[in-house]
Amino acid sequence: MKECVIIDGVRSANVRAHAEKGWFRNVMPDVILEKVYKALFERNPKVNPSDVEAVFCGTANQSGSTNDIARFGWLAAGLPESVAANGIGQQCPSGMSAIIHAARAIMCGEGDTYVAAGVEDMQHVPMGNAMEFPAGLMDRYDIAEIPMGATAEKVADKYNIERIDMETMALWSHRKADEATKNGNFRKEIVPIEGEDLEGNKFIVDKDQWVRGSVSMEKMATMGTPFKEDGKVTAATSSPLTTGACALLMMDREKADKLGLSYSVKYVGGAMAGNDPTLMGVGPIFSVTKLLDRASLKPKDIDLWELNEAFGSQSLAVVRELGIAENAPFDNINIWGGALALGHPLGESGARIVVTLNNILKTDRTDVKYAVATLCGGFGNSSSTLWERVG
Repeated sequence: MKECVIIDGVRSANVRAHAEKGWFRNVMPDVILEKVYKALFERNPKVNPSDVEAVFCGTANQSGSTNDIARFGWLAAGLPESVAANGIGQQCPSGMSAIIHAARAIMCGEGDTYVAAGVEDMQHVPMGNAMEFPAGLMDRYDIAEIPMGATAEKVADKYNIERIDMETMALWSHRKADEATKNGNFRKEIVPIEGEDLEGNKFIVDKDQWVRGSVSMEKMATMGTPFKEDGKVTAATSSPLTTGACALLMMDREKADKLGLSYSVKYVGGAMAGNDPTLMGVGPIFSVTKLLDRASLKPKDIDLWELNEAFGSQSLAVVRELGIAENAPFDNINIWGGALALGHPLGESGARIVVTLNNILKTDRTDVKYAVATLCGGFGNSSSTLWERVG
């Protein structure tokens, strides 16, 4: 088996998916992905784009301006026609699934260089756009329990997650994301792209839009619960609607060495798991367990975690059930903040958390041996990946 390493990873800033307030409201998703693709090769001039075997790109809602965006974004960037592109759809884990497919291809020798990416524009292609539920699904499940907010409330009740614990998690997610932003941690991964401020003035977007430097527990306590009357989940403890794109350059370790490229981690393995779609947020419990069992590891063996914060309720259920932690603040989970602060552009997030994880291992946590990135997804999907530091 070949070894797969990450050479580099870049992303756009994550911005609000809003027709009036979003910084990329007049930038189409193919343009964002195009600039991310191009930046990957501009930063790595030793890598010839023609040597890429294929591109895997995750998108949760593949319709309208995100239809076959994997290929369209590549061609629009002026990159080689000879490189095939494969759109990956697995709801929120789509970007991570792209990474898993690329890594497997490298390890079995089908190719030595791949691009794994993720993109989502939740303004121009809203969640569930043009979606129709099959009759068989409606026969099997109560469709009212399928939407994401409903699942978050159900998880909160089933796993006894209290509202104040979710709000504490949101508080710390914003604090850590704000600190990381001010320290310039994300400069290594964010590709500057022109957008518009709230007044319509052009400016270079080089930071995430959702991060708040000041979050009030008192204000969060007054917020309504939109998904259930007298529920527990609020907008503050839900990941916001977001737009963004991300791409990683992945390579056979031998080829990377021949080209004189540097890297910090190698792919150990990945796992996908399914679960009850009305409890979609707890999927990482199952994919992480499967992943670590295959590697003969336990959660206590993992030094660092990147867990996508779709909702505070599902994140807390996952970390508690896996025995990683009880409540925020965490010392080894989302140390640069999570999706409650950074945003969650569905198909992009699974790739984004791996890019961030890679940068954390290069800078803040150079002593880490094993790290895991994991996320849940709509309709009971989950993916997890295990990474190991290499010398």
